Amino acid sequence: MISEHDTGPFEACPSPFNLAAHVLRHASELSAKSALEVLGASTSMIWTYAQLEAAVRGTGTGLLEAGLKPGDIALMRLGNTVDFPIAYLGAIAVGVIPVPTSAQLTEPETAKIMQDLDVAAVLRDPQVVCADHPRQVLLSDLEAMRACPPCAYDMGDPNRLAYVVYTSGTSGSARAVAHAHRAIWARQMMVADWYDLRQDDRLLHAGAFNWTFTLGTGLMDPWAIGATALIPDPDTPTDALPELLNSSRASIFAAAPGVYRKLLSQESAFGLPNLRHGLCAGEKLSRHLSELWRARSGTPLYEAYGMSECSTFISACPAHPARGDALGRPQSGRRVAILGPDGPVPRGAEGTIAIHRSDPGLMLGYINAPEETEARMQGDWFLTGDQGAMAEDGQITYLGRADDMMNAGGFRVSPIEVETTLSAHPGITQVGVTTVEVKADTHIIVAFYTGPHDLETKELEAFAAERLARYKQPRAYVRIGALPTGANGKLLRRALPAHFTR
Repeated sequence: MISEHDTGPFEACPSPFNLAAHVLRHASELSAKSALEVLGASTSMIWTYAQLEAAVRGTGTGLLEAGLKPGDIALMRLGNTVDFPIAYLGAIAVGVIPVPTSAQLTEPETAKIMQDLDVAAVLRDPQVVCADHPRQVLLSDLEAMRACPPCAYDMGDPNRLAYVVYTSGTSGSARAVAHAHRAIWARQMMVADWYDLRQDDRLLHAGAFNWTFTLGTGLMDPWAIGATALIPDPDTPTDALPELLNSSRASIFAAAPGVYRKLLSQESAFGLPNLRHGLCAGEKLSRHLSELWRARSGTPLYEAYGMSECSTFISACPAHPARGDALGRPQSGRRVAILGPDGPVPRGAEGTIAIHRSDPGLMLGYINAPEETEARMQGDWFLTGDQGAMAEDGQITYLGRADDMMNAGGFRVSPIEVETTLSAHPGITQVGVTTVEVKADTHIIVAFYTGPHDLETKELEAFAAERLARYKQPRAYVRIGALPTGANGKLLRRALPAHFTR
């Protein structure tokens, strides 16, 4: 039996279609219901579905009145506030193409994005770092737009470009991933086969508003079925989350593994009577962490696997929990395979995890990089670059990254991008970057370098901080005599951790 899982195609996306209209499709019937609650230490800010829809559609009108038009690209430089998803959906509602980015990006990084994408405008909080651009829509303007009359949704082909996200590529530079409006339609496959999400659920996501994991799992997916999204105030410490879960009556909790690790560093058990289960994505969940969470909280954790190019498509859920160290199984409607050079390998054999090109959630491609887009395809399959094995029952075990990609707090980071940046330092001759496990289930990015003498850590940290987003910056620097290489002279990143000592 070959390693291919196919339950048949998912229901086709209707046409004409608009991503924002789909997300807010229940707003009129649930107008008085709480759509979003931003949870503070003592009070909550509540947005009803009527208020949310009015803000989104008013923003759409305001963006058109500001001179933007369908097809224009708008770079988002906003902070961790509710302004982010409102501006994001407001842009999509009228056909403007938003590019959500981390507030941690540096000025040179934003300048490169502007050049790559021919950005028409920047939606900007002045407190967020950004390169100069002749057209800026400031946060105060965006807030005022919410009072504008509601825009009409820009309906059209579900395959047209809706938004762009950036991901680190194996070439060493971040790639612009183009997604169609239909991407939100495909996310419905996660509702039963990962979330087990219902309209009466209250889903608390521990991430920031301006993180794509939060945008999708924490906000748009609950709104698309009429559930309530809960987001902690940005200043909320991790150890306050159990109390927030209780006081907000959260029924589902979503976070990256690092958040669960921090919560579990506390010795006390959690009393979470309202919680049905937790959701986890962004990096591999260890069995140890999963078992410890169940023991402390009394609830299971369900993991999902995906990537910027296709969001999540393999997952565990209450109806189909993961077995052993497996990720779970392909969601219903997905066509997933484990590929070798000649196609799907036998079940149980190792290969590359791949998803079929027909998947409605798969990207349109990398902008300005057709060769790299094509390189990720093998016939009709999109290659994730990650290794796995499929069992007889369809469950897939993750066996590591084939391309040495790193994971930093849920963000995929290319070691080549970090190495290229650090190699510009005058005291560094060569540099290799990888993640190192410093204690159970805790990994950090470490830079190993050669040079004439040891460099001050603070100097290197300052050098990196000026050029790389915080999540891309190494947490430790180690000078070694020579970088490990193979017979062909290429850097052996997997051999680097052996040179790390605390």
